[in-house]
Amino acid sequence: MSEPVAIVGAGAVSAYGVRWRGLGEALIAGSLPLGPSDELRGSHPGVLCSAVGEMPSSLDAGDARARKLMSRAARFGAIAIREALLDAGFSDRRETIGAWMGVGASGAAMQDVPAILAESVRDGALSLESLGERGIAACNPLFAFQTLTNFPLCHGAILEGLGGPNGAFFSRGAGTATALAEAAHSLREGSCDRAVAGAADTALHPVTWAELVRGGFARQGLIPGEGAAVLALCRQSDRALALLASVAVAPEGGDISSLQLPAHADLVVLAPWGAPARAFLHDLVASRCVAKRTIDITASLGDSLAAAPALAWVAALDLLGRSETAVVLSAGTDGSIACVVLRRSGA
Repeated sequence: MSEPVAIVGAGAVSAYGVRWRGLGEALIAGSLPLGPSDELRGSHPGVLCSAVGEMPSSLDAGDARARKLMSRAARFGAIAIREALLDAGFSDRRETIGAWMGVGASGAAMQDVPAILAESVRDGALSLESLGERGIAACNPLFAFQTLTNFPLCHGAILEGLGGPNGAFFSRGAGTATALAEAAHSLREGSCDRAVAGAADTALHPVTWAELVRGGFARQGLIPGEGAAVLALCRQSDRALALLASVAVAPEGGDISSLQLPAHADLVVLAPWGAPARAFLHDLVASRCVAKRTIDITASLGDSLAAAPALAWVAALDLLGRSETAVVLSAGTDGSIACVVLRRSGA
């Protein structure tokens, strides 16, 4: 990244609630215990997870009618976008604000899934062509919005009136960091002067969790989580909470030397999907960066897939008041490693 951009607000939804201030301290204190998943009780009983609790209607996304069109992840994304805009004071000219989000798999209501799949199979295998032609049409048209992966961005942008440049990136890790990098690039080149960037996802959908079990991730220590987190950004600000100094992604099998880890950091925040990724990140820090403090968010918040890196960013932002530099390292199930460096404003 050629020059830092200012972080002027944030929003988050997690097991900690609809807030980001205090999240880092709660993770350090270990005050966010895991519990059995209600969402997975019918298909995978007894799975320990980190889940978003019930919230008052005053903090929820949109109205009851709007929420019927949202997947669980889209609902979280809309809340986090709203909270980031409020936190930053972005109340005017919203039609010019850019938005970039990492998004996960669709979270269609389970009663609709069999009907969609039945119309999407051709010659014994899933056909994306058939899915587009007949599968999506097999469910109630109003609920088709739940099946589209880009709607964790779209619902929030529509509700908040955002009309600037935008992009949704499917993510199991790398896409979320890419969304942040794209937002910073657009600010620097002048496509917009304000933006939001983050991610929303849940690993607590039965289809998603079944995929993670089949892939061996559950066996290797992946704890499912859910949530959303969004940063509010602008090119420059005299009231910045922090500066976004750099964003880098090393894809699976890629050269990790491209990750811009500083030689020293006051704080390192890790977001590994499970045991192998956790060991790799600890080894990476030990070999590349002298860290005064290291915290691991997925030990308490689980892996919320696309949202995990963004939740790590806001946890680092919460703790940056006592530090000058924070490094956030995330390792997703896609095999990618992402590194985001934050600096305290004025440091």
